[in-house]
Amino acid sequence: MILNSFLQPIKMKSTPSIFILLLLLLICQFTHGFSSEKKFILRHREMDSNPKIPPHQNISFSYFVSNAPGDALGEDSNVIPLHFFAQTQGIISIENPNITVNEPNKSKRIDFTLTADALAPGECVINVSSTNPNVYLKLATIKVKVMKSEALDIFSQVIGWSYFIAWSISFYPQVYENWRRKSVIGLNFDFLFLNTVGFTLYSLFNTGMFWVPSIQEEYFLNNPSGVNPVKLNDVIFSIHAAIVCFFTIYQCYIYERGNQRVSRVCRVIILGVVLVVAIFVGLSFSSTITWLEFLYICSYCKLGISLIKYMPQAYMNYQRKSTLGWSIGNVLLDFTGGILSIGQMLVDAYNFSDWGSLLGDPTKMGLGFFSVAFDLIFIFQHYVLYRKRWSSDESDRIIDNDEEDPHDD
Repeated sequence: MILNSFLQPIKMKSTPSIFILLLLLLICQFTHGFSSEKKFILRHREMDSNPKIPPHQNISFSYFVSNAPGDALGEDSNVIPLHFFAQTQGIISIENPNITVNEPNKSKRIDFTLTADALAPGECVINVSSTNPNVYLKLATIKVKVMKSEALDIFSQVIGWSYFIAWSISFYPQVYENWRRKSVIGLNFDFLFLNTVGFTLYSLFNTGMFWVPSIQEEYFLNNPSGVNPVKLNDVIFSIHAAIVCFFTIYQCYIYERGNQRVSRVCRVIILGVVLVVAIFVGLSFSSTITWLEFLYICSYCKLGISLIKYMPQAYMNYQRKSTLGWSIGNVLLDFTGGILSIGQMLVDAYNFSDWGSLLGDPTKMGLGFFSVAFDLIFIFQHYVLYRKRWSSDESDRIIDNDEEDPHDD
């Protein structure tokens, strides 16, 4: 009997298609907002920079004013008065907040420098205003991070890449186990499908928070002195995890599976998540909610999935009185990644005096805690409860009774 019979209620192609569609929507949000009616554009010279400095040091920012494509200049564009201001007081002090750009019509580009002093730990957004309506200002916003210690910042980066490696590698012991045994018996399909949907949503959240300026702007309006909780390694990890999950589903097509299939309860849960996401996409387009709120909905769905996704696998191990087919390497690496993830968030919160950032990314914090808790359960099952079973017969085929899935309809 082919795997299609039990996968038919959930089209595998539908989930990646939804992911690609939502990713395109975020890209549209990224490009939305530039007005061709503006005659000048004010930019920060290094658009991708996010400077971090210790307290009591100064930093300079380079800006330039350039003509917008296809502009039609008028007399009211001869002077551009600019006023720079810190969105949150007490973190940085701008030395020369008022700058006037004279006769921008005569040059394709005019450069100038802004200097600021770091006062206290935190993250501050430097905004700019102008009485000249012909200037496009959204590309001039800068986020400055003031930290307590450069050593702690380096330590945080090491922790981040360490858990990125641990969590990323954690998917491969199960892939290898399936390949070695030419069987997916012992791997619960409810866990696999819930994991795939969860990491797809997590990829959307991280992509939006890290790469979409308008969403970042919404976040810092709500958390003026906060630190963006999503880092590059979070983005790469979540996208990589979703891809490997889809590949593991592919293994279910080509390897022996016994009587295992996705349960009816799991199908209903996945359908419910898809409907919730679709509804909130519509609400975002109608401006009923912001795109940041939509991403938080995705993160809450991911967090909810994380609460329940391990349960089918733990219960299946209990029913079979065995962990054979479920890779312990996956569990140990996942446990390591969870501990490191929580540790990095605590280090960052202390270094930037921003304990509120622990709630800024509820998915990341929740993912760390729940993965650690269930990993401890799996470790107990593998090394204590069912140790004799897997150690004495690990290389053999699972007997017919073990092939029956307790989640069958």
